[in-house]
Amino acid sequence: MQWPWSKDKDDKPSVHWSDTLNATDWSHYRDPRNVIPVVILTSTALFSARLYRIYLRRIDQAGSIQPSFWRKRSLLGKVTSVGDADNFRLFHTPGGRLAGWGWLPWRKIPETNKELRDKTIHIRLAGVDAPELAHFGRPAQPFSQEAMNFLTSYILHRRVRAFIYKRDQYDRAVATVYVRRWLLRRDVGLQMLWRGLATVYEAKSGAEFGKLEGKYRSAEKWAQKKRKGMWAGNEKEYESPRDYKSRMSNSAPQH
Repeated sequence: MQWPWSKDKDDKPSVHWSDTLNATDWSHYRDPRNVIPVVILTSTALFSARLYRIYLRRIDQAGSIQPSFWRKRSLLGKVTSVGDADNFRLFHTPGGRLAGWGWLPWRKIPETNKELRDKTIHIRLAGVDAPELAHFGRPAQPFSQEAMNFLTSYILHRRVRAFIYKRDQYDRAVATVYVRRWLLRRDVGLQMLWRGLATVYEAKSGAEFGKLEGKYRSAEKWAQKKRKGMWAGNEKEYESPRDYKSRMSNSAPQH
């Protein structure tokens, strides 16, 4: 009979935890056959996450664009609506068709206004100013409807690439925009200038051109010389979009 307080002859002596740690066979963890696959899998996961965050994550609105993207990135997407002769709405499709947009079942582009609500980026064409349409009781400028019709027919429901510069006071992404026409990449703002349907954007500060200001001014001078679009009328009666907006603002009733 063995009393409870008696020592069992079969009891093993206690082992300190540090002795167990030192006894662990670490060679298993240092074996290249085990280490290399772990390193590869971890690196691939981190790279994939970064790739998605920078290049494949869809951006819903201009306010969601990361500060590091401005002046360094471009956005690929489909134009869903044209609001005026120098701005439109873009549904961002990162990766384009290669990422499945337009043909994979879960990569469909919404079509109704309800589905598109709060899911498009408001884009303002950089470096150009188009004639003003009638707004808030103000009369339309000459050639404003022609400019609107051209922009609509040129980019609506088409895929475009927007090189973004900044976010303006109206929560729009100011960008140089390119569209494929007959396999050629066309600068939308430049095409409007060639046709006399826009002027070079004039402002005391904040005008954005990328590196295209000289090209834009040359196009405007050519259209002016050839009397294209808004340059076709009497020079004395010509009013630039900027002057028109200033006149409308000064004539607005003061409260």
